[in-house]
Amino acid sequence: MKTVLIISPHFPPANAADMQRVRMSLPYFKKFGWEAEVVTVEESYVDMIKDPLLLKSIPSSIPIHKVKAFSKKWTAKFGLGSLSLRSMWYYRKKVNQLLKNKHFDLIYFSTTEFPICILGAYWKKKFNIPYVIDMQDPWHSDYYQDKPKHERPAKYWFSYRLNKFLEPIAMKNLDGLISVSQAYINTLQNRYKNLKSIPTKVITFGAYAPDFEFVKSNVNLFNLPFSKTKDSINIVYVGRGGHDLKISVSLLFEGFKKGLAENPVIFNRLRFHFIGTSYARNGTGKPTIKPIADEMGLSEFVFEQTDRVSFYNSIFSLLNAEALIIVGSDDPQYTASKIYPYILADKSLMAIFHPLSSASKIINECGAGRVISVLDKKNAINFIYDELAKWLSNYNKSSTNWAAFSKYDAKNMTKLQCDLFNQTIN
Repeated sequence: MKTVLIISPHFPPANAADMQRVRMSLPYFKKFGWEAEVVTVEESYVDMIKDPLLLKSIPSSIPIHKVKAFSKKWTAKFGLGSLSLRSMWYYRKKVNQLLKNKHFDLIYFSTTEFPICILGAYWKKKFNIPYVIDMQDPWHSDYYQDKPKHERPAKYWFSYRLNKFLEPIAMKNLDGLISVSQAYINTLQNRYKNLKSIPTKVITFGAYAPDFEFVKSNVNLFNLPFSKTKDSINIVYVGRGGHDLKISVSLLFEGFKKGLAENPVIFNRLRFHFIGTSYARNGTGKPTIKPIADEMGLSEFVFEQTDRVSFYNSIFSLLNAEALIIVGSDDPQYTASKIYPYILADKSLMAIFHPLSSASKIINECGAGRVISVLDKKNAINFIYDELAKWLSNYNKSSTNWAAFSKYDAKNMTKLQCDLFNQTIN
């Protein structure tokens, strides 16, 4: 049996999107010939909402090693709030100890806390152990370079330059590359020619049906973060907001406005709920969806909760909606890891994405919903209006082809990871 040491700063009970691949893969690694151990950051140092129920999905046989981090209370004074930067010294110390005492065949970084990945080059040099990086998002990206200052992420000036400096360190001696998007791989291979000669694989996140079984069996544990009123049709989106979603959100609301103008009696029944749209601490997030609705005169129909909800409560919200909407970026590299819970919720679904996004491909491939191109502004408004009108007359279950969807389940996605692991060490 081969052994892999997984580096994942976020891990249950922290409710972070970037640990979901690891969480959903842990039950299956052994089946495909790999024993896994995880090194994560103690939850008390993680500035993220906690969901203790997530711990129930972690196999008890998996060793979990925890490291400390410098307190954000102090590092924030110097502008260093990143979990990867705060924990790097502790990671280096702990993993050095693990590698001295036990043989591992591979180190696997699966996180969007990318600066931690530079330790892969260090451990490879010191212990001669190959490493794989999982690119769930772009690391160094020019996407915001031509955007107005107010649309850029916080501390963009610093993070842009830091990422530009650190990414080459991690990529120079990389042994294997996984990504949720072929576009990410293409970008990195254009920057670093050595990546053209190593194993690479596009592997999306997996769909994990046991999460839905757990929620359906424990409905008493959850509360809806939105209010239902008599005769209202509640359309729900759970996930981050952001200025890069402005085009798709505006198209959605334009389609809705068309409905209000042409069929006010029935379209007045629609209510749009955007939940958990900010990564900021609860009570401190800035709305990015509601201001668009307010500007378009739709305040009474659109509700935004910036505070994030627990992972299982987000599933509970999807299951209790009448229909679901996913708004995406105009970036063709955009891939929404959250599309699988939306599909598994088995509801009427509409997604507004770039047509080249992998999320568009997956939804179309299994017939899980209507995908509307964020680039086709002329027709998008009419398409959105048509879809909303259809929901008003019938918002029953989706028509998902579950046989086609099955290839995206977490077990199959774990096999693909292990196949790449095998290629890498061979």
